[in-house]
Amino acid sequence: MADEAEQQAQQPAGQGAGWVDPYRGFNFKLEIQGLTGGHFAECSGIGVKINVISYREGGNNQLTHRIPGAVEYSGITLRYGLTKSTDLWMWLQKVVQGSVERRNVSVVMLEADGNTEALRWNLINAWPSEWEGAPLDAMGSELAIETLTLVFERLERG
Repeated sequence: MADEAEQQAQQPAGQGAGWVDPYRGFNFKLEIQGLTGGHFAECSGIGVKINVISYREGGNNQLTHRIPGAVEYSGITLRYGLTKSTDLWMWLQKVVQGSVERRNVSVVMLEADGNTEALRWNLINAWPSEWEGAPLDAMGSELAIETLTLVFERLERG
């Protein structure tokens, strides 16, 4: 026991048994069911909120009970470079025309090697709800980046 404690005391801070470096936010990829292309620069807004229902017990005004209510998932925002590919645009256009095509989408975190899957968030029954074209500036030199917001019905972490 004393030897083990002595070894841990000699290790530099942050290198104890069980220390794991957090994943880097740039090391991710997206998989959209039925679509092959897409190089995404940013993915933000993955979240879940459980609404709270408050109620008072009859005759006891000092106590408010709280129970879980409806679950709401945030829409995720994808930013990607404008290319000739029309896959995402056609998916959006189906919704515009009143034919919602739901697809499963996975946001995949990668290990430091950039290839090995570390974990994933599965967005079940997602569909595009908002699109914003790339800002164009004749005086600039930035990449043309479009924005697409997806909404979904359920979130799983794998």
